[in-house]
Amino acid sequence: MLKSILKAPKHVTTEHKGTILYVLGTLIALGPFSIDTYTPSFTNIALDFNTTEHAIELTLSSYFIGISLGQLAFGPIMDRFGRRIPQILSLLIYIAAAIGCYFAANLTELIVGRFFLAIGASAGMVSSKAILRDLFKSNIEVARAMSILMLIMGGAPIAAPLVGRLIIAFFNWPEIFLFLAGFAVLMFLNVFFLLPESSVPNKKVSLKPLNIVKNYIHILSHPEFFTFSMAGGFTIGAMFAYISDAPVFFNKVYGIEDFAVLLGVNAAALIIGSQVNRFVIKKIGVLELSLKISLILVGIALLFLINTLTIDSFYVSYGLMFIMMFFLGFQNPNATSLSLNPFGKKAGRASALVGSIKMIFGALVSFILSAIGMESAIPLAALCLVLYILSALLFFRYQRKVKSGRLPKSNSQS
Repeated sequence: MLKSILKAPKHVTTEHKGTILYVLGTLIALGPFSIDTYTPSFTNIALDFNTTEHAIELTLSSYFIGISLGQLAFGPIMDRFGRRIPQILSLLIYIAAAIGCYFAANLTELIVGRFFLAIGASAGMVSSKAILRDLFKSNIEVARAMSILMLIMGGAPIAAPLVGRLIIAFFNWPEIFLFLAGFAVLMFLNVFFLLPESSVPNKKVSLKPLNIVKNYIHILSHPEFFTFSMAGGFTIGAMFAYISDAPVFFNKVYGIEDFAVLLGVNAAALIIGSQVNRFVIKKIGVLELSLKISLILVGIALLFLINTLTIDSFYVSYGLMFIMMFFLGFQNPNATSLSLNPFGKKAGRASALVGSIKMIFGALVSFILSAIGMESAIPLAALCLVLYILSALLFFRYQRKVKSGRLPKSNSQS
């Protein structure tokens, strides 16, 4: 009975790919949308719970941890049972968790609720990338399709703070989570009626914890995956550092209370960069482009740090963050594409691991900034610089090994 109810609406064909990309874009956007919708309400939450905004950042840390663990769990589940049914069930978890956050009576309950909200959102982070790997075979095709998802995903940070601010204006912060629950219901209907199954379930995939760990270790040990997933993790960590520190960065450091529009403008830079990337990678190889962008990001972060240590101009800081987000629009889809390049049947697990690594970095940077508790832009700028340097070193280390013959040249070069 359950199997017939959850039966996919149609088989995957070329003409369905546009619709599928739309559904996948909303799924992958659910994660960031769940972050940016409630960040403008940090002050309100802190007042209601009689705590500080830095303490509220712990709800971001729990979210990043939940979305990391959730992806690791859903990876093998989607390789074993297919992409669609686990995705449907995860949205039900999300809806229940959002309602739980609405009724949270203290900070601890909100932290726990955010953790399970992340578990529900995590499946979309896995299924979207895995289905791309199922449907598009070449590295450049995956990168271009990922850029399309970034167009939809990039709209989330633009719309989310504005939606959150609008809800707060008429209601209060708990109603944000009621809105998220309703949004997830619409996504549930999209997946149920529009998303076909792209992968044949594989009952040979073990769900025993020890075997899952061994499989992830095997994937992580692959030179391409390790290099590009970690490099992408460092890069995305810098972006999440900015997102998690936004209330302090805008409000406490520069005295800007209503920063939702400013966050949205920076998110627009991410969208623009991801769409420019679709055309640039036709002329420049994915790896070569990633190498160049990694150096640009180091330069931008260095200028950001110099500004915070000297004149500390908001306009300079904000302008540099806009440029930084623009180039992250290149780096994020390309690093993801390079990470998944070596995998076929393990696309679900590889996608889960690369997504989890990014969110682990997100959890770490938000925890670090919360622990520092410094009402200055210096920690954010210094952290971004360190993360971008580490990312660039990984890219160039891989290139050097390929040129020296210690690693074989693969289609990640194109």
